[in-house]
Amino acid sequence: MTNQTKEIARRRTFGIVAHPDAGKTTLTEKLLLFGGAIQVAGAVKSNKIKKSTTSDFMEIERQRGISVATSVMAFDYAEKKINILDTPGHKDFAEDTYRTLTAVDSVIVVIDVAKGVEEQTEKLVEVCRMRKTPVIVFINKMDRPGKEAFDLLDEVEQKLKLPCTPLSWPIGMGERFKGVYNIFEQRLVLFRPDNKQGRPEETIEFDDLADPELDQLVGEDAAEELRSEVEMINEVYPTFKREEYLDQTISPVFFGSAVNNFGVKELLDCFVQIAPEPRPRNAEERDVLPNEDKFSGFVFKIHANMDPRHRDRIAFLRICSGTFERNTNYLHVRQGRKMKFANPTSFMAARKEVVDEAFAGDVVGLYDSGNFKIGDTLTEGEELHFKGIPSFSPEQFRRVYNGDPLKSKQLAKGIDQLMDEGVAQLFTRDVDNAQIIGCVGALQFDVIQYRLEHEYGATVKYEPINLHKALWVTANSNEELQAFKERRRQHIGHDKEGRLVYLADSAWTLQMARDNHPDIRFHETSEL
Repeated sequence: MTNQTKEIARRRTFGIVAHPDAGKTTLTEKLLLFGGAIQVAGAVKSNKIKKSTTSDFMEIERQRGISVATSVMAFDYAEKKINILDTPGHKDFAEDTYRTLTAVDSVIVVIDVAKGVEEQTEKLVEVCRMRKTPVIVFINKMDRPGKEAFDLLDEVEQKLKLPCTPLSWPIGMGERFKGVYNIFEQRLVLFRPDNKQGRPEETIEFDDLADPELDQLVGEDAAEELRSEVEMINEVYPTFKREEYLDQTISPVFFGSAVNNFGVKELLDCFVQIAPEPRPRNAEERDVLPNEDKFSGFVFKIHANMDPRHRDRIAFLRICSGTFERNTNYLHVRQGRKMKFANPTSFMAARKEVVDEAFAGDVVGLYDSGNFKIGDTLTEGEELHFKGIPSFSPEQFRRVYNGDPLKSKQLAKGIDQLMDEGVAQLFTRDVDNAQIIGCVGALQFDVIQYRLEHEYGATVKYEPINLHKALWVTANSNEELQAFKERRRQHIGHDKEGRLVYLADSAWTLQMARDNHPDIRFHETSEL
């Protein structure tokens, strides 16, 4: 077995997705704690001092207590190299999350025991289904009152359409929460509510629940309840088979409390055993296998000013095949030119380390002076274009004005770089050259304004604009397209890449355009 094959087999690259406040960032912290990547977990909502969590490194995230950018973190655990991509939960940043899901091989979905399956979670799992990504479910906050475990499983099966197999089971909930029975490893894990920093949990081997010792450990009522519930699980739910999980026909379910560091180790221990190694990736030209000799990878995210003191801009590259090496010339497919990278980095949230080599499944950061766009491909020479990294049709729009005439250069640069990050999209209306920013959610506008001011020293003013939808437009013939542009001149614009966009001011005008121009195709995503 070559070193490359060995290294690829060690990789486990996954995303953590959830509705806001389900405890996703806290779970990430605790996984890092077990991996030895951090020594102390920064409580997201600590009363005395507001320590910010390791994965929320942007200033605006610290102020608002939400994650708005995807973080990448790597650590070693049980001889595996784990790459976590922590995604924003807030729906206004869903586009960043959708793109991140193109770079992972599996997903952990976090669900709040009290709220159950929420709308944002449904959308994200739908994206996982489209991409055939295996899903593990972690039901969080078991130390608080919430829905009954069986009701939650029903909800996951109905709303998320994920057939469940519980691999751990809670003993009680809220104030009655005594711990979990680890079905996967047949052991009992007892809950201590004060254990926030990762001391070893009290774990007892328990392959026979009929053993009377169980009554002593958790009490007679709880023991009886656990016995009957586990019996019911064995009758109702399918036995776990790894192939079925990898094929997305079942989803393992775990229970725990991330903030109390409980049930997280069970999740991680099982994950490293069952989660997929790096998987093949579809390019327009062919399927790319991870263990090919030649390197290839794609940019799924760009982040400007990760360190505001150095004004750096980093492109996040998911390696799809082969070995990436520092100071080696690679082909930038879109630009058709060779580039090499002196300081490729691996991430521990905002802490970065230079890497000499990286393998399929890894995510490396490349310092970028404006050469990269989302979806760009790097290879050893082959022209490949990886699929499935779209921009989505925005739903909210503002017209943009410069708030300070002396800072027009800074504003232009800031908008240019933030749009390349995929934070939002910029459209220019042909008829009056109006610059319009389109976002998936309103919170994006605040983030853009904040970052332009604090990172570029520019002031942006927004004006409401009456727009319903921005759709990309194609046609079979140039004549049809020209006729459409003539008749709909008021509504025609271009995106940042120069692609033709129809800016509809209402659902009615969009319907009229569709009816009157049957040969024109309107696209909801930029992957035409």
